[in-house]
Parts: sequence; structure tokens; C-alpha cells
Amino acid sequence: MKILVCVKQVCDSPDTLLFDESAGRVTFGPHTVFRINRYDEYALEEALRIRERLGDVIVDAVSVGPPRVGRTIRRALEMGADQGIHVRTGGDDCPGAFERAHLIASVARGRGYDLVLAGIMAEDDMESQVGALLAGLLGYGCATGVIFEELSADRREVSVEREVEGGSRECLALVLPCVLTIQSGINTPRYPALSHVLRARSAELECIEASGLAVPPPPQNIVRILPPAEGRQGEIIGGTAVEKAEKLIRILREHSLLPR
Repeated sequence: MKILVCVKQVCDSPDTLLFDESAGRVTFGPHTVFRINRYDEYALEEALRIRERLGDVIVDAVSVGPPRVGRTIRRALEMGADQGIHVRTGGDDCPGAFERAHLIASVARGRGYDLVLAGIMAEDDMESQVGALLAGLLGYGCATGVIFEELSADRREVSVEREVEGGSRECLALVLPCVLTIQSGINTPRYPALSHVLRARSAELECIEASGLAVPPPPQNIVRILPPAEGRQGEIIGGTAVEKAEKLIRILREHSLLPR
């Protein structure tokens, strides 16, 4: 059995991001620290637990992005993934969801993956689109927001529970191959073992240039990004209790919130 886990590199804190208002885009500052998307850690942990239950399972980790993304893939190897695949792009920005899904689908086709796992969303863009787009491109069934999964004894289908509105759960049975987007809380991601850390340092990643893969033009483009408008400043009313009440009444009347 083969499992492909999609991982994304995200910045550790928004405090180091820079907003270029003239260009209408967000860039990374010189002190930006990158790490693996936490939702993808849950997906990877679930793949590793499946391997521990079944035994003969290969877990591959794939990520799309510039050369620095290689560090995130090695983090997946440190956690226990068998092989890392880097779809390398130019520049310092990560492609949008549409392009990432097409690039991953191009890599996944023909490799015989029985199960594709991804986090329910990325912490940076929070679009929750790559998993569903990937399923559509590959022609696989898909379940999103999965909080529980169990493979059948013959490994032909997987039973899942997914979170829906109102705190309820929806139970589904999907025929393999399929795509699952994993919700937080399904497990607790493990801390890398020393043996895996040492192996990951010397492991050779499979690097595929994104420019060599056929990707259609995205159906949407970012026209402009604007910072949130500053909220109104609050006013602290001082004085005695009577003075505070009188000032508050006057302010409310000035704003036509009380009759004069």
C-alpha cells in the first residue's frame, strides 16, 4: 500500500511579514522562520499510524515551493516518512491552491497511491482547497474534515467520520484510492526519533522542476491586497460615578443613541 501526504511550508509568525502597499502583496522579512503546516502534521501522523497498523505501507511526503521548502520535507522524513518529493518552483513565493493541486496531481499520477492525505487547510491562506482540487484532478473520491478513519481488512475502502456544522459527524465509506483532508484532534503528532533525524539529514530528496510540468493558467488572480482598516479609538471616561454617568449620557445623546 502507498500513501502520499501533502505538506506545506508556512511562516512561523505573521510578525515578520512585510506588506508592500505599492505592489499590493505580502512578502517575507529577513527574519522570517518557516515550518511545516500544523494541519499537515496531523495528516502525516495519521499516515504513519496506518503504516504501524498494517506493516507493509510506504509513506511519501510531497511539497511544492522554492528551494527552502526542502527543509520542511526533511522534517516530514524526521517524523517517519519514507521518501520526500520536492516540486521546486522559482522565486520565493508559494503558488496558489489551483497551481499546487495541478503540480501534485502531475506527480501523483502513475505512482499507484492508494491514499492521499492532506491537512484540512494551510495556516497561511486558510483556503481549504488543495485536497478537494487534487481529488477532482485525479478522479478520486474525497472526504474533508476527517476526524476518524479506519481501513477495511481487505484494504479496498476506508470508513471515515468528518466534522460537520453544529458539532455533528458524518460517517462515510470511500473506495480506494481516495483523498482525505485531516482535521486537528484526530491524533497527536509524534516528536521525531533521533534515528529518523539522522536519516533525514542524509536522505536524498526527489526534486522535480515545476517548470517541466504542464499546468493550465489559474482561473483567478490576486488583483490587490489591502491591510485591514484601523478600528475606532476607544475613550476612557474618568471621574466619579456620577460624573461618568453624566458623560456617558451626553456621549450617547450626541450619537443619537438616546433621546435628547
